[in-house]
Amino acid sequence: MADKIVLYTNHRCPWAHRAHIALAELGVPFEEVIIDLDRPRDPEYLQINPRGLVPSLQFNGEIITESAIVAGFLADTYPDKAPLVPVSSSKGGALARARIAFFVDAYFSKLQSQIFKLGAAKTDAEEAAVGEAVVAAALKELEPLLAGSTSPNKPFFGGSERLTLAEVLTGSFVVRLVALTKSGVWPSNIPALAAKQTPAFWAWAQAVAAHPSVTGIFNEDVITASTKARLAKQRAAA
Repeated sequence: MADKIVLYTNHRCPWAHRAHIALAELGVPFEEVIIDLDRPRDPEYLQINPRGLVPSLQFNGEIITESAIVAGFLADTYPDKAPLVPVSSSKGGALARARIAFFVDAYFSKLQSQIFKLGAAKTDAEEAAVGEAVVAAALKELEPLLAGSTSPNKPFFGGSERLTLAEVLTGSFVVRLVALTKSGVWPSNIPALAAKQTPAFWAWAQAVAAHPSVTGIFNEDVITASTKARLAKQRAAA
């Protein structure tokens, strides 16, 4: 009997996007329920997830919340459908999992943390400085973890031909990094600086941002407009 999976989500949310990437890679059928994030949560959803956040995953009647936990649960539940992460008991499995976890932590604590500063950048110079800080973080923290381990035929973390859990957990943010810097909503100096200073990182980012499992629910026009509006609101309040 097939597992019954219901994903409570919103396509604009990069955290919920993680679950979509995992499910797409695993090829697992699921039912989707869209949660409107622009208004207070309905009492029915708060019974499912009292925090009111997305994603939430209902799996055979059990509720799992928090995006990294949801993605990791799916990867561990279906190890034979796609090798997103090796089982810890396999040879080298625990080490591979630790390396993926470190890479993801570095991406968010060092690089993405710089992006979050854009809400306070009111001038072109301040925005450009954020772009320089993003590339500096990629150079120090991520380039060494990717240099020499990827290739055009194996472009993903650790020299994988397929997405790994590293891309599942970062992909929704990577596709925004590529798309929003191209459109100038995020610092437009990032692509050229990254291509020159962090070639391994930027090649990896391009491969991730183009992957069908990552782009599946990504509506560039909608995300561009909503990000632009959010930044304008943050800057007005800063």
